[in-house]
Amino acid sequence: MSGSIPFYQKHHRHYDRGYRSKGTESKMSQYQSTSRYTGGSSISTTGRSSGLKVSSYSGLEASRLSPVPKRAKPTYLAVDKENQIIGYVVPIFREFATGFSDTEEARVRNTSAHMARRDLFTRGLEMERSEVISRKEAIRESAERISLTKTIHEHEEHFKHMNEDSLMHAPEFVIKPRSHTVWEKQCVRLHCTVSGWPEPRVVWYKNNVSIDPLANPGKYKLESRYGVHSLEINRCDFDDTAQYHVSAMNSKGELSAYASVVVKRFKGEIDESLPAPRCKCKFTTHIVDNFGVSFGREGETMSLGCTVIIYPALHRYQPDVQWYRDDVLLSPSKWHHMHWSGDRATLTLTHLNKEDEGLYTLRVSTKSGYETYSAYVFVRDADAELEGAPGAPLDVRCLDANKDYIIVTWKQPAVDGGSSILGYFVDRCEIGTTHWIQCNDTPVKFARFPVTGLVEGRSYSFRVRAVNKSGMSRPSRVSEPVAAMDPADRARMRGSTSAPWTGQIIVTEEEPAEGVVPGRPRELQVTEATKNYVVLSWNPPGEKGLEGVMYYVEKCVSGTDSWQRVNTEIPVRSPRFALFDLAEGKSYSFRVRCCNSAGVGEPSDPTEATTVGDKLDIPSAPGKVIPTRNTDTSVVVSWEASRDARELVGYYIEGSVVGSNVWEPCNNKPVNATRFICHGLMTGEKYVFRVRAVNAAGISQFSQESEAVEVKAAIGKKNEGLILHMHPLPTSSSLHTPPPSPPLSPPLLASPSPPYGITVLECVHDSMVLAWKQPNFIGGADITGYFVDYREVIDGVPGKWHEANIKSISERAYRVSDLKENKKYQFQVRAANMAGVGIPSLPSDTFLCEEWTIAVPGPPHDLLLRDVRNDSLVLLWKPPVYQGRDPVSGYYIDIKEADAPEEAWRGVNNKATEKTYFKINNLNEGETYVFRVRAQNKAGVGKTSDITEPVPALTKPGTKEIVVNVDDDGVISLNFECCDLKPDSKFVWSKNYEEITDTSRLSVETKGNKSKAVFNTPAEEDIGIYSCLVTHTDGASSSYNLNEEELKKLLEISHEHKFPIIPLKSELAVEMLEKGKVRFWLQAEKMSANGKIDYVFNDNALSQGEKYKMNFDKNSGVIEMIMDSLTPADEGTFTFQLQDGKATNQSSLVLIGDVFKELQKESEFQRKEWFRKQGPHFIEYLGYEVTPECCVILKCKVGNIKKETTALWSKDGREIKSDQHLGFTEGVLKLEIAQISKKDSGVYEVVLKDDRGKDTSTLNLTDQGFKDLMNQVFTFIANSSTPLKITSTDKGIRLYTFVSYYNDLLQVTWHYKDAAIAFSDRIKSGVVGDQLWLQITEPTEKDMGKYAIEFHDGKGGLRRTVELCGQGETVFSAAIAEKNRARVAGGLPDVVTIQEGKALCLTCNISGDPAPEVTWLKNDREITSDDHCILKFESGKFASFTITAVNTSDTGKYSILVKNKYGTESGDFTVSVFIPEEAGGKKK
Repeated sequence: MSGSIPFYQKHHRHYDRGYRSKGTESKMSQYQSTSRYTGGSSISTTGRSSGLKVSSYSGLEASRLSPVPKRAKPTYLAVDKENQIIGYVVPIFREFATGFSDTEEARVRNTSAHMARRDLFTRGLEMERSEVISRKEAIRESAERISLTKTIHEHEEHFKHMNEDSLMHAPEFVIKPRSHTVWEKQCVRLHCTVSGWPEPRVVWYKNNVSIDPLANPGKYKLESRYGVHSLEINRCDFDDTAQYHVSAMNSKGELSAYASVVVKRFKGEIDESLPAPRCKCKFTTHIVDNFGVSFGREGETMSLGCTVIIYPALHRYQPDVQWYRDDVLLSPSKWHHMHWSGDRATLTLTHLNKEDEGLYTLRVSTKSGYETYSAYVFVRDADAELEGAPGAPLDVRCLDANKDYIIVTWKQPAVDGGSSILGYFVDRCEIGTTHWIQCNDTPVKFARFPVTGLVEGRSYSFRVRAVNKSGMSRPSRVSEPVAAMDPADRARMRGSTSAPWTGQIIVTEEEPAEGVVPGRPRELQVTEATKNYVVLSWNPPGEKGLEGVMYYVEKCVSGTDSWQRVNTEIPVRSPRFALFDLAEGKSYSFRVRCCNSAGVGEPSDPTEATTVGDKLDIPSAPGKVIPTRNTDTSVVVSWEASRDARELVGYYIEGSVVGSNVWEPCNNKPVNATRFICHGLMTGEKYVFRVRAVNAAGISQFSQESEAVEVKAAIGKKNEGLILHMHPLPTSSSLHTPPPSPPLSPPLLASPSPPYGITVLECVHDSMVLAWKQPNFIGGADITGYFVDYREVIDGVPGKWHEANIKSISERAYRVSDLKENKKYQFQVRAANMAGVGIPSLPSDTFLCEEWTIAVPGPPHDLLLRDVRNDSLVLLWKPPVYQGRDPVSGYYIDIKEADAPEEAWRGVNNKATEKTYFKINNLNEGETYVFRVRAQNKAGVGKTSDITEPVPALTKPGTKEIVVNVDDDGVISLNFECCDLKPDSKFVWSKNYEEITDTSRLSVETKGNKSKAVFNTPAEEDIGIYSCLVTHTDGASSSYNLNEEELKKLLEISHEHKFPIIPLKSELAVEMLEKGKVRFWLQAEKMSANGKIDYVFNDNALSQGEKYKMNFDKNSGVIEMIMDSLTPADEGTFTFQLQDGKATNQSSLVLIGDVFKELQKESEFQRKEWFRKQGPHFIEYLGYEVTPECCVILKCKVGNIKKETTALWSKDGREIKSDQHLGFTEGVLKLEIAQISKKDSGVYEVVLKDDRGKDTSTLNLTDQGFKDLMNQVFTFIANSSTPLKITSTDKGIRLYTFVSYYNDLLQVTWHYKDAAIAFSDRIKSGVVGDQLWLQITEPTEKDMGKYAIEFHDGKGGLRRTVELCGQGETVFSAAIAEKNRARVAGGLPDVVTIQEGKALCLTCNISGDPAPEVTWLKNDREITSDDHCILKFESGKFASFTITAVNTSDTGKYSILVKNKYGTESGDFTVSVFIPEEAGGKKK
């Protein structure tokens, strides 16, 4: 059987090497239970191995009894428990004897087992007969032996073939591995010998986790030769202490052997930091309820969690819980939130990105060791905003940051959207803003890009977007912020320099010489070259000028001597520069010049010729891809690495269901190994895979497709046994670098005096925690550590002193272990410094070593006094080591005067403080005080601490306070000065009274007796109490409370100093002048005479000339630029940049799109208007006006006219003929249309003309224009209408209204009860003159209600209404009365002239029902019928008046009066009688 390790035992970064899952064990048990032959085991194999029970007492045991074999037939048969023959036992053949009889020889030929049995005893027999055997017999014996050997071998092979199981047996350890105890950094080798058939497979485990040599190169070495297997552990460390076991397995069973390795440290290297665990119990850690392989999508939130069971469970014990991704320790951030609830560890990924993909490992450490659990997290791309767009790039980082230059790198996405990626765009955003600026105009294909043009001192974040022919991808996750600054300044901010052994922090800088032209740059070289850009780097010159040095870069095409300056406009500040727009394939040389105010220096030595092109090639396609079954949902994919690949980033794997031709990425973050497990596959489907390699130059071609593999569990693996990889994680010793060696001791030093005030902080059954006070005299150098001694006191008699610690401890508290319970001890402490170890302290009081069981906490310790002033001081302390039954929840501070009795203790704070520091105010100046602190928990207030040394409330002469300063560059700093500085004094800055060691937020600079703490990037996280302590002084210190309000105020001042602004009264605006000129202007509040203005259009500077006229009024602060006209080329952004000393400001005006088009249109219009107004022109163009009389007047206002100016009216191109004189009246030209009608519709035009030119105005009164005019006329008509009235007629009821003017085009609608009236023969409407009426014939009660007339004017219209309800009966009666009343229908003339003597006869018609009474009157007096005047009324219809012979007395006024019950009516006429003679005389 082959000895190669199967795929499921090979090593992979996220692969569980625990082969023997529960499913496997179940399968093996099932296989063994169904075997045909079973038997008892001769070796204990944990119940898994099964062997043969052999009935053979006469084997080797018989040979020990006698050398002569007995002739009794031995049994070499293998039998089972029921004594059934199941095979033969074949011993090991060595040598064969001769001399057997023919019968025996025949039996030997037929039974190979018999010959094997004989071989065991032939040596003794041969020795007895050796003297009688002749040479001939020896020769025959040799021939027979050769023949017999061949026959036995044939029989043996035959039986193996016929009954193979008779030779197979479970693994057995011939030699087991043994345990070892070694020192650190030694090597250890575990080895064992294993037998079995088929050949067993051997796996080594550490703490039940299979060992992977590839995961820890050089750490482990595995060897297997001829059944001997070994594990070699190189350079053991403490974490290699574990239980190791080796497992041997074949088809017949599995067997394990165990050994332990203990790695010991030298005693002096033991870490004895405080506090130590209170008990020595061994913890057992189990990680259960864990997370499996997880899948997420970009933008989502994912939580990973495990339940951790630690036994024994101690309430106050806190394990060390750490999370790793790809073996890199994760820290809490906005992307990673970590939570430990006491029994469950949770990691929340707040916003998934592809950077979050990888192997996540939870490590739980206790004092007894650690346990880990790992699983892989896959992150898919978010849905593209545009269909077919590529995935977002990932892992954006910033390299080589300098003053104005940064290199941005990223990794290409796995998803290209279906078409190749054309390139990438890099965006930057200044920290503090939300505005993203694109850095490159054209996409770059190289996954690295130099960003230039940054502002020194400002911080930026970057992101990258990919683009293909379908569109742009989503942006990547933003990079970590990076500051554009000199690397030396950045290093100075991260860590301070110190002078040798003195302890003073001194930052020196060479003062440049004034007025010196800088020298040549040094070490110029091409650091990177692609087809898009070339990056140069160099070192500054040794000779500098007064100002900072800047640089000019020059290039030269190889083969020529023509040097061309690249950055002609602005010199660069960084010793880095990226050149773009170089011709691909050409060779260039480069050189650099330095410049300052004194001039431009000599050029540097030129570089070697550099050919523009990509120096890094895209990697070749990976080799053969081999998929292997793993679980029901995963497949292991391995491949051959790309050949000759440089700067390889990793590989992308894609999978496809056979026949679908749809490829899906298996990973979205490149993997560095050549083996990967593809999860999330569909069980039972067949997949093929392919791989691509990635580096900064691009992504390689796909490898050849793999063979199809069915997704199916291998050897009983199920989904419940997920394939996970348990990585060994870095130990605590490897995560921290050792501290530097201490400086050499200066001369004239002394060892410190003894410490004092030894007290007990905690006591358990076998250890005590001690605390003491610092010596009063430290010997002129800092104390480097303390040594503790202890001795047992028996019956008051002290014993011998013993060392408690060999390595010095820096804290003033220490746990002394290995004490005896209920024994008494004394302690002494010695302090050490550079000069040596001082004398020990006086022996402490005698303390009893017994377990503290009190519920309240122990005493706080290490009380310190800071910032002592006349009325206040700050008290610091450390929390108690013994916390009691519950955690400490707060502290109380007590105070009393130093000489006051114990009863004078009083509390300082009524409410417990959670902090371990407290500022005590309202002290009496000059009074001496002492203090103590008590801790409390839920059970109550615990023991008091030791009291402090007496301290007077006095501000020492020369004491300084921390001063906050904001310099001209806007840098915020805390400044402290000390007058009592000693040579070895140091300034120690603290935040919230904890020493500041992280310089990422605060940089400390010390010069002489002054120290300055500079805020790098002030933010809310910098809020706190800052203090500065000067060592080796009499307590010189000061504190400053930086609260939120103070920080806000400082940030405002910083911004004003850093970026001073020229205030503006008005921002940049634009206005139109005559002739269409455009004026851009703004007004500054104040600018000096030295102020400078730059006029910029689309990032290009503008200058005074024919097109642009600039003006700056320094008195008023008005800045303007005038352009004669606007052209399409002037579309863009106009900017005025103001500079007055350090203060700057700018204002921009964006004129693009519709805004620019409107302004350009207005400019052209104003220009044309100006030329038009040079001759006769229209001030107001032709319009119309409707008078209240509904007369339409067309009018326009004209200007700049003279006598010769003529005006010509026309309609539809025809001149209007009118008798009216068309003259100019006060500059207004009018045309009146008295009664407008449809025929007046048309286009009216007025032309003004004289020798200076002409102007035309047109008014369109057709279609909608005419409708609008008529609607305005209709509005006047409607407003002139009278209220709607009702009257009775002889036919019925009439509703009517009068208007001042009626037009035939007027549209009205009559309504009844808000509904339009449908006209009929009974209801009609009409117009009579200016009256509009509605006639209702023969009205009924149904006609009662609300009536309205609506005038339509194209807008809201106007309604007149009347109610026909309450007066209905009256109106109806009036209508009947009107119909039936008495009337004089006609027939009477107005005047009758008749000759005297003639007869007069007049007849008129009378109507009425009932018939009216008729009365005749003369001169208003009733007359009666007689012979002269005959009056008749016939048939009730005809009344006649007859005068038989008229005379002059008949002259007069006559009336007829008719009357009935419905009314009265009269008719009048006049009779004039003349005499003929008079008439004739008159004629004469």
